[in-house]
Amino acid sequence: MLSPLTRAALLVLLGVVIVLGLLFQRRQNQKGSRGGRISPAKVAWLFYAVYFWFLVCPAVALDPAVAPAARVVLGLFGASMWIRGLAEMYLLYVTQSWRPPYGIGHDVLCILLVLGGLGWHHTHWLGPLPASEVWALALVGLVLISLVIEIVYAALFFHAVEGATTGQEGVWFADEEQARFRRINRLTFTFNVPMYGALAALLAVGFGLVPT
Repeated sequence: MLSPLTRAALLVLLGVVIVLGLLFQRRQNQKGSRGGRISPAKVAWLFYAVYFWFLVCPAVALDPAVAPAARVVLGLFGASMWIRGLAEMYLLYVTQSWRPPYGIGHDVLCILLVLGGLGWHHTHWLGPLPASEVWALALVGLVLISLVIEIVYAALFFHAVEGATTGQEGVWFADEEQARFRRINRLTFTFNVPMYGALAALLAVGFGLVPT
């Protein structure tokens, strides 16, 4: 499904993201870190989102072995996420004015972007499809599911902190100690399991480790 170069790149990037994720968790959970402490479940979700949205999707979009229609959709989504990531870092660390509704709005736009891309190429997906294109379509479907989950998380978090995400004392992450975040952390842990499983399964197929 994926070219050898893409496979190698995704494996290297996986290692990089794991290391950076562990370093981020350690730094963020030190006393006085801006944005507050972060729970293991939320670190796992953050790692998942960064790897899947910012790295896997663009890498697959650049792979000539993947169906062109899927490459366009995943490429547009990946580019949108990178723009959002840069904007979010600026609003968090420079102006300290980030609010979850901004992210929710962008997630909704991404859903519309992905659905619009699928609709634009709808004739491509009609009729019997080879295994490689079914795989690409499944990856796009996982993108949509993950965006819906992220919207739910952001809405619950914004409600839990009562909008207090801006300024020097803004809270950006759910920790594992405060009662107000227990529901969010339980829900995140519950969804992490199938979402990790689905991405791992798709990558295993894309790497040729599972016969199709």
